[in-house]
Amino acid sequence: MAKFRKGGSKEVPAISTGSMPDIIFMLIFFFMVTTSMRETTLKVKMKLPEATEVQKLEKKSLVSFIYIGPPTNTKLYGTESRIQLNDQYARVDDIIPFIEQERLDRAEADRPLLTTSLKIHEEVRMGLVTDVKQELRKCGAFRINYSTRKGGN
Repeated sequence: MAKFRKGGSKEVPAISTGSMPDIIFMLIFFFMVTTSMRETTLKVKMKLPEATEVQKLEKKSLVSFIYIGPPTNTKLYGTESRIQLNDQYARVDDIIPFIEQERLDRAEADRPLLTTSLKIHEEVRMGLVTDVKQELRKCGAFRINYSTRKGGN
């Protein structure tokens, strides 16, 4: 039979910190992979109008954004409202090729579900917005969403 010793004060061994750098690098790698960066750099000012009835979009991967507002660099581009598609300024004539390219970039099953979201500064004149909507109608983009911020009332 084996002899067992009772009693005696045994110290708890120190925790090994040798694997701590591995754990830190795993966490850093995890956050680098899961973090999504902003896809476009805004070149126009955005102060969205307020709305009382607001709904969230279901599939944001099927949304193409068109930004309309005054340019952030007013010394270079003036104060007239501009259209921004992806990362560059555009004209009204550039909307149809933009929508067609967005359709080609999506899977064929997702093309009918493509939504165009208009992010419009609250002080933009409605004439420019109407011109954009007319171009969207010409290319058959009938699913239009207006981005707003939730109002108080």
